[in-house]
Amino acid sequence: MDDVIKKLPTIEKLFNPLLKAMQELGGSATIDEINEKVTESLNLPQEILDLPHGEEGGRTEIEYRLAWTRTYLKKYGILENSSRGVWSLNKEFKMTKSIDGKEIIKKIREDVTPKSSKANKETEDIENAIDTSNELQDWKYEVIEILMKLEPSAFERLVQRFLRESGFTQVEVTGKSGDGGIDGKGILKLGGILSFHILFQCKRYKGSVSAGNIRDFRGALQGRADKGLFVTTGNFTRDAVKEATRDGAPPIDLIDGDLFAEKLKEFSLGMSREVIEKIIIDKNWFKGI
Repeated sequence: MDDVIKKLPTIEKLFNPLLKAMQELGGSATIDEINEKVTESLNLPQEILDLPHGEEGGRTEIEYRLAWTRTYLKKYGILENSSRGVWSLNKEFKMTKSIDGKEIIKKIREDVTPKSSKANKETEDIENAIDTSNELQDWKYEVIEILMKLEPSAFERLVQRFLRESGFTQVEVTGKSGDGGIDGKGILKLGGILSFHILFQCKRYKGSVSAGNIRDFRGALQGRADKGLFVTTGNFTRDAVKEATRDGAPPIDLIDGDLFAEKLKEFSLGMSREVIEKIIIDKNWFKGI
C-alpha cells in the first residue's frame, strides 16, 4: 500500500495537469470531467486510480488530492466554481502554459496562517484554515457513513423511495437471490408518453465498483429491460464508467455515493436545509427620513 501511495502525484504536481485539462476542456468543466481528463493525461495505473482515501470509501485518494488542487487554484484566483458544480478557468489564465506550484502553496498558506505563528513552525493543516465547504462537502461523507450502517433491506427501501421521488412508477424491490444482482424494477415515463422499463441494483460498497460488476449486471438485465440503473455508496472505476456506456450494449446509468447524497438532499430525504437570516442595516435610509 505504501508503495502505491508513493506513486500518487502530490497536490503541487497536479496544478499544471489540472490547468492544462481545463484549457483542453474549453475553459469550463464538471468535477468528473476534470478528474477524468487529468488522470488520463497522467496515465495513472488502475491501482492508483482505485486507491480509497481513508476508511470511509466515499472517494479515491486521487479525487481527494484533485479536490484540494482545485481549492488552491480557486483561492489563488485561477479557477472559480458555480453553485451548480461547474468549474471555470479565469480568462487571464486561458493561454498560460504553466504555473508555479510552490509559489501557489506558499501564497495561500501565508494568507491563512496567523501572523503570530512562529517562523519555524510548520504551517497548520490547511484543511482547518481554508473554507472548502462548497468543494469537499463533508456532509456527503457523513451521509454515506450513515448509509453504510443501514441493513441491506433498508437501503433498498431508501433507493425505492428515491426512485419514486425521481418520477418512477411501479417501483418494486425484488431482492431475489440468484437473480444476477438485480434488486428491483420500475418504470420511468418521459413527458407522459414514453415509458422505459428499468432494472436496478443498489449496493453499499466501500471503494470502487469495477467494470466486471457492471458486466455482470448487464448480463442479468439482458432482454428484460430497456435500461439498467446501478446505485452505490462508493464510486465507479474509470473502466466501469466506460463499460456502462459501451457501444452496442444496453446502457446502464450510474449513481455513485456523492450523487446519491446530493439527490437525497434535493428531495429532502433524511435531511433538511437551515437558512440563517442576515439583517443588513441601511444607515443612509435612516438619515433620509
